Amino acid sequence: MFRPHLFHGVRIVYCHAARPVASVAALLPLGDSRQNLPAYSNTSHIQLRGKKTKTVIKLSDLPQGPIKPELQPLKDNHDEPSYPTVVLQARRNMQKFDNCVLLTRVGGFYELYFEHADEYAPLLNIKLASKKTSAGPVPMAGFPFFQLDRFLKVLVQDLNRYVAIAEEFPNDAADKIKSGGLLHDRRVARIITPGTLIDENFIDPYANNYVMAVHVSGRSDGIKQTSVLLDGRGARVSPATEMASPIGLAWLDLSTGHFFTQSSDLSSLPSILSRIGPREVVLSEAIESQKDHEIFSTLAEDRYLITYAPQGQLTDIEEWSPLLESEVPENRRKSFTDEEVLAGSIVLTYVRDRLQGMPMKLLPPLRHESMQIMNIDKNSMRALEIKQTIRDGFFRGSLLHAIRRTTTKSGARLLNEWLSSPSTSLEVISSRQNLVANFIAMEDLRDLIVMLLRRCHDSQRLVQKFSLGRGDADDLLALANTIRATESIVHLLQEAAAAAAAEDDPTKRHCLETLLCRIDLVQPLKLARKIKDAIDEEGIVHQHEVQDSETTQMLALAEDVVANEGSEEDASSILPKGRKKRPTSIKEFYADDNEAWIMKPGASTNLKKLHAQLMSLQEEKVQLGDSLRESLGASSLTLRWSPGLGHIAHIKGKDAKKLTNIRALSSSRSTRSFHLPEWTALGQRFDQARFHIRREEQCVFQSLREHVVLNLVKLRRNAAVLDELDITTSFAKLATEQNLIRPELNNSTAHTIIGGRHPTVEMGLVEQGRSFVRNDCLVGTQADGLVWLITGPNMAGKSTFLRQNALITILAQIGCYVPASYAELGIVDAIFSRVGSADNLYRDQSTFMIEMLETAQILKQATPRSFVIMDEIGRGTTPEDGAAVSYACLHHLVTVNQCRTLFATHFHAVADLASADELCTFRGDGGAVQLYCTDVEEDNRGGFVYIHKLRKGINRQSHALKVARLAGLPERAINTARQVLEMQGGRAKMGSTGNGGSMVT
Repeated sequence: MFRPHLFHGVRIVYCHAARPVASVAALLPLGDSRQNLPAYSNTSHIQLRGKKTKTVIKLSDLPQGPIKPELQPLKDNHDEPSYPTVVLQARRNMQKFDNCVLLTRVGGFYELYFEHADEYAPLLNIKLASKKTSAGPVPMAGFPFFQLDRFLKVLVQDLNRYVAIAEEFPNDAADKIKSGGLLHDRRVARIITPGTLIDENFIDPYANNYVMAVHVSGRSDGIKQTSVLLDGRGARVSPATEMASPIGLAWLDLSTGHFFTQSSDLSSLPSILSRIGPREVVLSEAIESQKDHEIFSTLAEDRYLITYAPQGQLTDIEEWSPLLESEVPENRRKSFTDEEVLAGSIVLTYVRDRLQGMPMKLLPPLRHESMQIMNIDKNSMRALEIKQTIRDGFFRGSLLHAIRRTTTKSGARLLNEWLSSPSTSLEVISSRQNLVANFIAMEDLRDLIVMLLRRCHDSQRLVQKFSLGRGDADDLLALANTIRATESIVHLLQEAAAAAAAEDDPTKRHCLETLLCRIDLVQPLKLARKIKDAIDEEGIVHQHEVQDSETTQMLALAEDVVANEGSEEDASSILPKGRKKRPTSIKEFYADDNEAWIMKPGASTNLKKLHAQLMSLQEEKVQLGDSLRESLGASSLTLRWSPGLGHIAHIKGKDAKKLTNIRALSSSRSTRSFHLPEWTALGQRFDQARFHIRREEQCVFQSLREHVVLNLVKLRRNAAVLDELDITTSFAKLATEQNLIRPELNNSTAHTIIGGRHPTVEMGLVEQGRSFVRNDCLVGTQADGLVWLITGPNMAGKSTFLRQNALITILAQIGCYVPASYAELGIVDAIFSRVGSADNLYRDQSTFMIEMLETAQILKQATPRSFVIMDEIGRGTTPEDGAAVSYACLHHLVTVNQCRTLFATHFHAVADLASADELCTFRGDGGAVQLYCTDVEEDNRGGFVYIHKLRKGINRQSHALKVARLAGLPERAINTARQVLEMQGGRAKMGSTGNGGSMVT
């Protein structure tokens, strides 16, 4: 592939080794003296000589890899090649949407042309063919229309490409004249990108599909930049900067209609991105040229797809109203910052452009307040394995996998959101806990609700499809069934609330009545009745049978196309000729006038009249058939319709041999088909009647869709309640299965857990038939201290203990019961984790550098209401330096941050320093350090077992040699290690005697 670039005033062609190389001279202006340059295919440099200058360009200095082909600019109409109209339309759409892969609908296929066919046919594993035109052969490729989702998955999800879909639009009479009699115009109806999926089959049903816009303020807004240099190369590791530049964030899920905004700063962006997980990030075109901006390294590190878009004109929240289901209330508009409004303008303009005029009704934007949710930074989200495991990125083994018992897909998505953003509101948490408690106590009610939830469809995405002008009859039925299931759930909740009132249980009654007040079914039930009264479910089943039959036969046809090798033949020549049966149309499938109507005859007055007319025509057909059989003396005569011959009379057997005087349209040894004027005229009336019925069905269907949009607000609110019911019933089921308890939450800084367990580790042990060792954790009070300093050998459970307490806190603040015997927790505003690390090759950062960067963020951001876990700080450098850094961090957490902390270390000197510095006792308003450790128990034969139960004290034995022997290290190596330890121990004693002691040993 080639792309010309200017280099010292000369256009140079970048060459991909896998492609033939065009001549450099071919890209120079006509008449240029350098036109005689040879073509280069595999040279190490290119020399371009002018009259007095010589330029040498190393190919290694030029951008490498495949380069996107550039389309040639359109010429004037009189110079344009005489391509067929379909190809010409495709070429013009490719020019207009030059950053997209164009798929053009042509009958039953989507087709690619020109460069797109060349480039993407191999990637899609489809046949590359050639279409003969008067202007020369045109590369083309295609696939059946019903396989669109399959190939969109490859292009959009796997290759991160933007795809423009050009659909067929019928031309009216005037357009037909302008286009020279063309029946269809082909215009781009939608642009599909990774962040703007709606109802594609490959969209993840259990996670939101967000597109996020980030508005960044000017470079000078509070950014003071310095650089850290490594070795002699001057490599930029990471800016040690106070990235206080304000940013605005706006993100939405086009598949559900959810819309959010938030204000923050650049330093917090990585954690926000980790929490939300957008599929696509949109930046203003104005920032595209600032390639050294820190936002680019932030986005590139986790490989977020970046798209540039205009700022847009929607810079006032009032201008958002046409795109929302309801206006943003006046009192809420003032809460949005300027940065949020500008980010909202970017994302709304971008999405509106992707939809190409398709209607859009989003939920009013919900502003995320950092004070209302627990902050879980990017490192903690990963280290605590909340959504996926560290080692392989799998869902299995994560916290989400351990607790998910939801029934609906939308409920699973909401649980994902709750885990990413636990609440800090006692009122919200308590209301969720009350529901869970009720569903634990009322097991029968819970089981009935879960059974009804299984009948519910993904109403969030169903409703959004209709708001976007999409959705079919199956979606209407699914929505009606969901509404009726909701009605049954409401009846169950009403009965439970009445029983609670009779039992004089005000807490249970208030909890259930609050839930019931949020459900509005008056208008939705009317809608459900209209849908059920209108749609013919049996007709839809019949229609699917026909479509399945057609799909099977078209797949066979497509396989023939793929199996036919060669790329130079005309596309028409690769279609099978008579080897496969032509797909059966709906009209043929119902040859006996048993059409697959999707609406019941009584769906509208007009439809009822039209069906009556059709029945009258059926009677006329029977009478005509009887009359013709009698007059012609042909008892086998039947009146039929054929796609090639139209309305025909068909006879067979003896009748075919007897009626030889009638001109046959087709015949065989035993059959004859011919036209009869009477049947032709009647058949045309049949066609007109069926056409009018289909058109009226579309009118009824459109009316039902409009009714759905009118009930948009109520349907979405009801769906939100169903999702919460799904989660709270699943929490109740989980609590019963796993023996979880209700935690007590308050506004203190206490963290008291008795008999705590790690939810995911315990699940793994149970599968192996083993039990989990419970541990207590008491920090944050004057009696128990702020910090637990934990020592002990590897594999004895220190890291597990740290993580389990952080996870218990997260579970408690999403309203879930927790794995413990007792838990009293003060609300946590943020969880910080410094557990485990690895080299970051992308940023040229070592393990120790990453550790220090993460630790620095914790020491800067942790508040007295935060919860911090730190494991083995300082391990990436010398023991002396590591112990010093480790103690400094501990000291800062105790004296400055004063937050609840679990601090694990192998540096025993840190415990000695804490004791010497009197951190283990209280001093005024400061904190205290409590010393705890894990242990190893040895037997008489030299064997040992880990004691995972924590005890007070310091464990000065790491038992590293025991672990090494367990791992299979050769005995000779272990003996050498023992000798070195003995020698180092002797030196340490001599140093201690001679120098009067040392702070770090």
